[in-house]
Amino acid sequence: MAALAFEDVTVRFGAATVVGGASFSVGAGEFVSVVGPTGCGKSTLLNLAAGLLAPSSGRVLVDGVTLAGINRRAGYLFQGESLMPWRSARDNVAAGPEFAGMSRGAARAAAETWLGRVGLAGHGEKYPHQMSGGMRKRAQLAQTLVLDPPVLLMDEPFSALDVQTRQLMENELLSIWQADRKSVLFITHDLEEAISLSDRVIVLSAGPATRPLAEFAIDLPRPRDVAEIRLTAEFRAVEERIWEVLRGEVLKAYRQGEAA
Repeated sequence: MAALAFEDVTVRFGAATVVGGASFSVGAGEFVSVVGPTGCGKSTLLNLAAGLLAPSSGRVLVDGVTLAGINRRAGYLFQGESLMPWRSARDNVAAGPEFAGMSRGAARAAAETWLGRVGLAGHGEKYPHQMSGGMRKRAQLAQTLVLDPPVLLMDEPFSALDVQTRQLMENELLSIWQADRKSVLFITHDLEEAISLSDRVIVLSAGPATRPLAEFAIDLPRPRDVAEIRLTAEFRAVEERIWEVLRGEVLKAYRQGEAA
């Protein structure tokens, strides 16, 4: 049974159809990335998976059950900042468990464990303004994972980071995923990032009425180092195959933007 599935999902905002008949799934323990042209509706799919948005038709299933309301089995890592500036890193990570009913002591202990797992041991007392962009993103990752969600929804989480920090975070994510094998739906504009991280890459069509156009199994060996894997001939061959499909959709979206 798929951990997360979209069955003929359509989303309309007034007269505009943003998603049109989308069907795909994320298996248990599978890392799936979605790529597509800018503005095609990638984040809309993630909001559907989180239960923040209901489909106009079709359905979203979580472990085979139709999703109604917020997806309590998913953790959502946003593209932007989600840390509360008045809380330390430890208290930011502890907030979720506390809100869920865990005692303050237990929540802080869980926060310390996860800060260590994401490479922030010893930094729990720092406030967001005292941390680098990479440190804040690590804290956000710990904030998402501390509740141990079976499904991770990630919306371009590393796009604002510099190249070196981004690759460190990608490897950190892979290390954690390899240990816990959560189901991941990862949204990105970066095809290299998608291939480096994923078991499967899904290409969306240009909007309006975006839908999955093609999907590609990524059979590169694991564990992976994202910088090293990108230098291999096997990686470049996969990238070329996916880009043949994605390029046409990117050009289509670009022409639509010019016409508008």
